[in-house]
Amino acid sequence: PCPLCLPQYGLVFDTGSTHTALYIYQWPADKENGTGIVSQVEACTVSGPGISSYADNPAGAGASLKPCLDKAMKIIPAEQQRETPTYLGATAGMRLLREQNSTKAEQVFAEVAKAIREYPVDFRGARILTGNEEGSFGWITVNYLLETLVKCFFTGERTHPPAEVAAGALDLGGASTQITFLPGTTIDDSSTRALLRLYGTNYSIYTHSYLCYGQKQALKMLMASLHQVTASSLVQISHPCYPNGYQENITMADLYDSPCVRALSTPRPAQVLMVTGTGDPAACSTAIQKLFNFSCGANRTCGFNGVYQPPVRGQFFAFSGFYHNLHFLNLTGGQSLSSVNATIRQFCTSSWEKVQKEFPTMNRTHLRDACAGSSYALTLLLQGYKFNHTTWLNIHFVRQVANVDVGWTLGYMLNLTNMIPSETPQTVIGLQRSKWIAATVLLAIMLILIFCLLTVICCQKNSSYESL
Repeated sequence: PCPLCLPQYGLVFDTGSTHTALYIYQWPADKENGTGIVSQVEACTVSGPGISSYADNPAGAGASLKPCLDKAMKIIPAEQQRETPTYLGATAGMRLLREQNSTKAEQVFAEVAKAIREYPVDFRGARILTGNEEGSFGWITVNYLLETLVKCFFTGERTHPPAEVAAGALDLGGASTQITFLPGTTIDDSSTRALLRLYGTNYSIYTHSYLCYGQKQALKMLMASLHQVTASSLVQISHPCYPNGYQENITMADLYDSPCVRALSTPRPAQVLMVTGTGDPAACSTAIQKLFNFSCGANRTCGFNGVYQPPVRGQFFAFSGFYHNLHFLNLTGGQSLSSVNATIRQFCTSSWEKVQKEFPTMNRTHLRDACAGSSYALTLLLQGYKFNHTTWLNIHFVRQVANVDVGWTLGYMLNLTNMIPSETPQTVIGLQRSKWIAATVLLAIMLILIFCLLTVICCQKNSSYESL
C-alpha cells in the first residue's frame, strides 16, 4: 500500500494508582480530523501494581512497561513506529506520591521515560494530570465516541448536535473519583469549571476530582475508621463490609501507609491487627457514610466535603470502578435503584464460605472487597453526587463505547494530537483520495488533448503560410 494510505497509530499509557495499561489507537490517514474514526487496536495491562508503588524501586517501574511496549511493536508496522505519538499520563496515585515525596515521584518518572525512549516511537513526554484534566478528558472521550460533539455521515456531511445532548462522565479510580457534566445553570465556582472549544462550539463543563475518594484509598480510610472506633481492643477490627467468617491479619504499617489515612496517635508499624468480617450491610453502609461530610452551606448546592456542585443533569456514563463493582453483581443492565439496593444487601449478608463457592475463580482480594466496593460506589453516587431514584435511571454503566475502552486516555490523545479541531472544519467536503487521483488523471488527459489540438492547429497554420 502507498505510504500515505497507511493507518496511523497512537500510544497512551494510563498509569493509575492500582495498575497501568497501554492503549493502542489507530485511525485512517486519509480522513479529515473528525469523530467516530479512532479505533482501539489493543489494551495491554501491565503486570504488577501502579508505578507509584515503585517509589523505592524506580527502575522496576520502567521495566514493568516493557512487555506491553514489545507487544505494541509487534502490532505497529516497523516503518511507522517512529511517527507514532506516545504519551504517558499519571493520575491520583502519582499525585499522592508527589505529595508524600516529590523526589521519589521524579525518579519514577525518569525511569519510565527512559524505558519508553529505548523504543523507536515519537515519545512526547510523561506527566501527572490534574484532577480536572482527568475529568475533562474522560468527558471528551465519552462524547467523542457517542458522536454528541459532532455527527458525521457517510456522505461527508457534518452536523452539530445541540450542546444539551452531551453526556456526563463518572469515573472511579483507585485513589480519586471524578464527576463531569454540562450543568443547566452557570457554574458559581470557577475552580470547578473547564472551558472547552471543540468543533467550533464552546462548552462550559462542571468537573471536580476528589483525591483520596478512589475505591482503594476510601476502603483504606474505612478500615482505619473501624480501627479507631474499636474501643475494646486496638488489635481487633470487626469489619461489617467483609463477608461473615472472613479473617486476615494486617500490620499498622499497611493500614497507615497513605497520606489519605490519618492516625489518631503515632502508630506502631509492626503491630498486627486481626480483621474479622461480620457481613452486616446496614452497619457497612453506616460506616461508609462516615467517610463523607454531606452537609452543604446555606444557599449552596454541593457534592460532599463542602465542594460546590450544581444539580446533576442529563445522561451519564459511569465507567472504571463504577462499572466493575456493579458488573460483578450483574447490575449494569439498567435495573431500578431499589433492585440494585436489594441485590447488594443480599450479597453483603453472604458468608465467606458461600461467596467462595459461588465465585471459585475470583481473586481473593476482589471477592473480599465486593460488598465494600459496591456499597461504596452506591453511597458515592447517591449521597455524594446527589443522584436519586429518578436520575439513577440516567446512569449507564459501561466499560466500552463503540468497542473503545472509556476513560481519559482517548480524550488526552485527541487533545494533544489536535485531532479535535477547536474550529468547525470547512463545510466544503473534500474529495476522497481515490476521487482525487481520478480527477488528476482526467485533468492530465484533457491537458494532453488540448496540447495536441493546439499543435495540430499551429501545424495547419504554418503549412498554409508556406503555400502562400
